[in-house]
Amino acid sequence: MNKAMTEIRKVEKRLFALGYAANVIGFDDATAAPSESYEGRGEALAELSALSHNFLVNSSLPELIAEAQASELSDQEKAELRELKKEYDRICRIPADEYAEFSKLISAAQNVWSKAKAASDFEMFAPYLEKIVAARRRFAQLLDPDKAAYDVYLDQFEPGLNTEKCDAFFNQLKAGIVPLLNKITASPDKPDTSILKGPWDIEQQKKLSPEIMKLIGLDLEHVAIAESEHPFTTEFYNGDVRITTHYYEEEMLSNLYSVVHEGGHALYESHISDRYFATCLSGGVSMGIHESQSRMFENCIGRSREFLKCILPMLKKAFPDRFENADPEVLYKAVNVCSPGLIRTEADEVTYCLHIILRYELEKKLMSGELAVSDLPHEWNRLTKELLGLDVPCDAKGVLQDIHWAGGDLGYFPSYALGTAYAAQFMHAMRKEMPLDELIEKGDFAPINAWLTEHIWQYGSEHSPEWLIKNACGEEFNPGYYLDYLNSKYSEIYNL
Repeated sequence: MNKAMTEIRKVEKRLFALGYAANVIGFDDATAAPSESYEGRGEALAELSALSHNFLVNSSLPELIAEAQASELSDQEKAELRELKKEYDRICRIPADEYAEFSKLISAAQNVWSKAKAASDFEMFAPYLEKIVAARRRFAQLLDPDKAAYDVYLDQFEPGLNTEKCDAFFNQLKAGIVPLLNKITASPDKPDTSILKGPWDIEQQKKLSPEIMKLIGLDLEHVAIAESEHPFTTEFYNGDVRITTHYYEEEMLSNLYSVVHEGGHALYESHISDRYFATCLSGGVSMGIHESQSRMFENCIGRSREFLKCILPMLKKAFPDRFENADPEVLYKAVNVCSPGLIRTEADEVTYCLHIILRYELEKKLMSGELAVSDLPHEWNRLTKELLGLDVPCDAKGVLQDIHWAGGDLGYFPSYALGTAYAAQFMHAMRKEMPLDELIEKGDFAPINAWLTEHIWQYGSEHSPEWLIKNACGEEFNPGYYLDYLNSKYSEIYNL
């Protein structure tokens, strides 16, 4: 390794340490910290943000990158320079004081969002969201004045993504999903869901969660689970990944599929190659690819006949009075019932992307200034009626249900839909190379995880999402696989 790359690796290790510290604070904030302690955390996060900002901006990184690029480099080193330059260009255009203040704003906003959701009071949260949207618009102008603000953030979450591509993708999804949903709604064959009716003992749910984690291949010595209001995954490095869930007495599936969903994220992060440790390539490449892993484990695998047969003995052990004489086919159809609902995280596979389209349309208008924050609840409720045919009874089940905007993550939501479609294509590719259904039913996830490691997980952020899709599937992204998957699965369940 040349001298410049040696110095660059020191920069990367410093950034890794600062990011690790910030992640510890963020994870503690959501899982264990007292609700009124957010001001201290905000100050700490602001200081860490300022340290990170000042370290990058005042470093000799541009000169080091130029010097390193003049030498012969490995593919990994070239990728490190690419990502570091991208991060440097992003950070140096935002003033340090604004960067730090935004960290404090996010810490306060997430605290207020939690209270506003509990009170179902959007007006309590609105002033914070107004500041977040204004800051994001301001940052977008600094980052790329020639690009629409929303496109700046779409590209950050999924490199190369913009509203033009999103519009085309979502129009294709709507054209396939809406007719299928209409057929399902008109079908006289409705699955019996009584097997899922609560209450469900929460202590038993808590015992079940680590068993599910181990089943899908998570190493509990390196992946931990905690509780939070909104389930999420935090990756410190491949040897320390944390997931969270939320337990509901009346809704056992909420926890079950939160664990499997977040477990998919954790599997990805924990299988990234050690060669990327403490470098800027040590995390997943994009949120679309990341969500493809979580959505694949949650739905394509987790809601399959085979997976439910596999975990039925575990369900019987946890809830013997409920599952002792359970019919696996009845359970499968109950888990996969298609019924438009208000909550995105509990949506069935058919309607899920309609929830994403709703959020996409709102974010697009928020960032352009076409929609004011104060008008969000009304527009949310209108689109819910238009897309899902439902009336929204309160803010908690509507505009306040997701934490993403409180975290400043405008532009994230389309990644869920992209990831959902990527997942179906990955499953199609795996099925050509292994007896996938048989492996899932046996609970043998080793070959599945080995394939995903070989084709996706190990590479961290070295390669683009497009490269990974082609590497895994032998072809470019094709949303048709997802629509075919939905039509095949739900035509059988509803006898269409």
